[in-house]
Amino acid sequence: MTSTSDLRYQSGFGNQFATEAVPGALPQGRNSPQVAPLALYAELVSGSAFTAPRHQNQRSWLYRRQPSVVTGAYRPYEQRHWLGGAAQGLAIPPDPLRWGPVAVPDAAQDFVDGLRTVVVSGDPEAQTGVSAHLYLANRSMQRRALVNADGEMLLVPQEGELTITTEMGVLAVRPGEIALLPRGVAFSVAVAGPSRGYVCENFGAAFRLPELGPIGSNGLANPRDFLAPVAAFDAEQDASWELLRRFGGQLWQTGQPRTPFDVVAWHGNLAPLKYDTANFMVIGSISFDHPDPSIFTVLTSPSDTPGTANCDFVIFPPRWMVAEDTFRPPWYHRNLMSEFMGLVQGQYDAKPEGFRPGGMSLHNCMVPHGPDAEAFDKASRAPLAPHKLDNTLAFMFESRWRFKPTAWAMNESGALDIAYAGCWASLNDHFRG
Repeated sequence: MTSTSDLRYQSGFGNQFATEAVPGALPQGRNSPQVAPLALYAELVSGSAFTAPRHQNQRSWLYRRQPSVVTGAYRPYEQRHWLGGAAQGLAIPPDPLRWGPVAVPDAAQDFVDGLRTVVVSGDPEAQTGVSAHLYLANRSMQRRALVNADGEMLLVPQEGELTITTEMGVLAVRPGEIALLPRGVAFSVAVAGPSRGYVCENFGAAFRLPELGPIGSNGLANPRDFLAPVAAFDAEQDASWELLRRFGGQLWQTGQPRTPFDVVAWHGNLAPLKYDTANFMVIGSISFDHPDPSIFTVLTSPSDTPGTANCDFVIFPPRWMVAEDTFRPPWYHRNLMSEFMGLVQGQYDAKPEGFRPGGMSLHNCMVPHGPDAEAFDKASRAPLAPHKLDNTLAFMFESRWRFKPTAWAMNESGALDIAYAGCWASLNDHFRG
C-alpha cells in the first residue's frame, strides 16, 4: 500500500471515477471481458438496486487478484457494545440528555472493538434509521478488515488521525475532516495513538448532497471538495487476514488466506470519500433573525417523506455573525426531528458551560432545548457588532426517527451528565406586562 505521505486523491461527489495502480489493469470498452486484463477478476459492487434511477444508481467495477467469494465460513463475533436498531435501545422519558467526553481506555482495542453505541433508531432489516457511536481506539486493526452490510458509515474524528485502507485505496482523515464509507466495502482503520471520534451508521438511503433550492448553484458543500482514493493494493497477497462482517445487526467473523485489499483497478461512482469541513461554504443571515440549522447541512439521507430526512449531517463550523436586532445563538425550540450532537473542537456558542470536545447531547422529538442561562444572558446584552465564531466545530446527526440511548450510554459510560437540565434553571420569569 502507498504511505499516507504519498497519497493521491480523485475529486468529486458521485463522479464516475477510473483509476488503476498498474497500467493496463482497467479494461477498455467492456466492464467484464471474457478475460480481464492482467489475469484479474472482474467484480461488481452495487450500492443501489440495479433498477434505481440513473442519477441515483451507485456501483463500481473492481478488478482484483481474487474475488471476494474466496473466504471461509462465518461464525459469531462477540462485541456487545456495538448495537443497531431501536429494539436494542432503552425506553427513556422525554428529557434532554448530555454526556461528557469518554476517555480512550488503556487496554488495547482497535476501531471495531472500541466502538460504543450511544443511541439507536430504526431497523437495519427495514433499511431505516441511523445509530450513533463513539470509537475509542488505541491500536490499529492488524490484518483485520470490516465489511458493514447493514449500512454506510460516516466517521467524524475528534482526536487522532485515521488511516483508512479500503478496497478502492487509502484515505488519511484527521479531526476537522470526515470519511464516508459505503455499505459493503471492506476497510481497515489504523491509528497513530489514542483516537476518539463519532460514527453515524446509516441504515437508510445513502447520503447525498442536499438540494440547494433558492440558495442557487453555489453554497454549502461543493462536490469537488470530496476526495476519493486512487487504486492501491496490498502486495503481500498470501498473509492470513480476519474478516469481520456486520450483517443483520450482528457481527460475524471468518478467516481468509489472503488480503481483502487486492483491487488493482476500479471504475464507477461508488467510492469511499473524505471531506474537509473547512471547505464548507457557510450561508447565513445578513439582515436579521437566526436561520434554521438546515443551512448547515453537508449530507442528507432522504426518507420517503420529502424534506423529512432519515438523517441529515449538519456542521457548525467557524463563521461570521452579522445579523442586526437578533438573538444570535440558536433559539429555544422543540423539533419534529431528533438531534444527536457532538463537539469536535472549541466551544459551542449555545452551551459555553458543560459541552466539551468529545462530548455529546441528545434532544429527541419535541424535547425543548436551547441556550443555557449563561449563553442567554450574554447574548441578550452583547453589542450587536459583527463578530467571528472561530476555533469551533460542532455537528449534528438529525433524524425523523426517535433516538433511544443504550444501556452503555446511560449506565456504563460514566459520562452521563445527570445535572444537564440545571443549565436552564435560572431562566427566571422577567415579564413586565
